[in-house]
Amino acid sequence: MSRARVARRIAAGAAYGGGSVGLIGAAAVGVVLAELQLAKRSVGGGVAPLPPSADGLYGRGYERAEALRLALLGDSTAAGQGVRRAGQTPGALLASGLSAVAERPVELRNVALPGARSDDLERQVTLVLAHPGRIPDVCVIMIGANDVTHRMSAPQSVRYLAAAVRRLRAAGAEVVVGTCPDLGTIEPVYQPLRWLARRVSRQLAAAQTIVVVEQGGRTVSLGDLLGPEFEANPREMFGADNYHPSAEGYATAAMAVLPTLCAVLGVWPETDRLDADRHEDMMPVAKAAAEAAAEAGTEVTGARAPWALLKHRRRRRLPAVVDPAPVPDGRSTP
Repeated sequence: MSRARVARRIAAGAAYGGGSVGLIGAAAVGVVLAELQLAKRSVGGGVAPLPPSADGLYGRGYERAEALRLALLGDSTAAGQGVRRAGQTPGALLASGLSAVAERPVELRNVALPGARSDDLERQVTLVLAHPGRIPDVCVIMIGANDVTHRMSAPQSVRYLAAAVRRLRAAGAEVVVGTCPDLGTIEPVYQPLRWLARRVSRQLAAAQTIVVVEQGGRTVSLGDLLGPEFEANPREMFGADNYHPSAEGYATAAMAVLPTLCAVLGVWPETDRLDADRHEDMMPVAKAAAEAAAEAGTEVTGARAPWALLKHRRRRRLPAVVDPAPVPDGRSTP
């Protein structure tokens, strides 16, 4: 069965309450998970530091303009586990980049939790929406890896994600989702287990894309955490525990998410016009989801149902990150 058909089945199972649609056989999942846990324990022996807080106000040179509000939700990747400085986290990188492009200050609030699965998104969304007068302009969600390693069923996983996106969109926030990363990049996961880990990750990523687009959000495929650099230079792209990204890895991921983050707010200099030279196209959402899952850094956004736009936006080098200032009312977070 094609990845597009599997993704559509998973999304349908989420919509209609099904829970029996699996990504791969239960026995294979067990073997993959055991191998992943062994890899985490055996390579390097390092321990990832707890993620530093990067909440606050970015873009001090633009204080006269009204601040944009950015919230990050998800798991350890969204939280920035694996680095020691706030400016190395994806939240800080995205807030600084968004501020530079929009020429406005950006208030960042990160409620992501290391180890979180998609069922924690309900709690995180409640935190983000707790102050009706301070609803984020845009939310970035990175989730999925722990759903795979903790055997959450695919329909259940995407059902939680769809509900989170729906709540955020209903509150008036734009939503960008970085889909499930490729667990096949973790060392030392060897063939055929590497292939199985890659397959399960990409199937979940494709299903996530379908439900997010259907709820009015956009997705960016994280894949192998964005680019062949991770396979070519794993020692540079992974952190001390050889599982979470390093500072270079997070920067690579943020550079891929930033164009979509800016585009959804209407501040990216490029339009949504399709560019055939970059292999951009309009296609059924399930097909677009499958193609995006196979090519990291690909954006999928909704068009007229059941169609979606598949885009490969040009990336820009991220600006240097300056430590955040407290928000104007004196709080450290929005």
